[in-house]
Amino acid sequence: MSALVSGVGIHKRYVLGRDNFVDALQGASLEVEDGEMAAIMGPSGSGKSTLLHILGCLDSLDSGEVWLGGRRVDALGRQELTRLRRKEVGFIFQTFNLVPSLTAIENVALAAQYAGRGNREAREAAREVLSQVELSDRENHRPTELSGGQQQRVAIARALVNRPKVIFGDEPTGNLDSASAADIVRMMREINRETGTTFVLVTHDPEVAGTCDRAIHMLDGKVTPRVARSMTPLRQPGEAG
Repeated sequence: MSALVSGVGIHKRYVLGRDNFVDALQGASLEVEDGEMAAIMGPSGSGKSTLLHILGCLDSLDSGEVWLGGRRVDALGRQELTRLRRKEVGFIFQTFNLVPSLTAIENVALAAQYAGRGNREAREAAREVLSQVELSDRENHRPTELSGGQQQRVAIARALVNRPKVIFGDEPTGNLDSASAADIVRMMREINRETGTTFVLVTHDPEVAGTCDRAIHMLDGKVTPRVARSMTPLRQPGEAG
């Protein structure tokens, strides 16, 4: 394997007012291999979500470098960044971020349309990935008609529809009960193994991190030397701990 995502010496300061600022990242560096499923962990305020958003080109950095697939992307222009976000990366958020007035298939197809596909092609692609996340029977349901776990499956399908190089997840199980969380993590792991799609997940849950190839730990805006590798599967609902 080779590094698909790299962050080099990333600094990010948020200015809150005169003489009031937060140094969210202070020289954070990491690499994620092609095909890897990696977790980013750390206490609240450690900079993990800020780092994820910068790696995914949702936020800018003050200094440092971000590389994706061997290309430096932090200095790209607005149009190139928009194209990259639409076609080369996918995102899964804690709050799902689905359009409430659209059905599951319409939510997923919308991402494909933004990437330049025609309506029919986008709908066919959406139907394919909804089948992949086992939601073919719910494609015409709106988010309010779906459980939290089902809504997150729609969000995963939306992230997958353009076959990105990497999917970034910011606390993707944070709003789910334990059984739904376990189901979502197993599904992401299965997609990772079957398709080779790289996943980078911010999580506070050690069980989520335990299904990943590697946990990257952060503290005070830096990646710390502590590294944990685990392939221990999550327990099935109802199993004794």
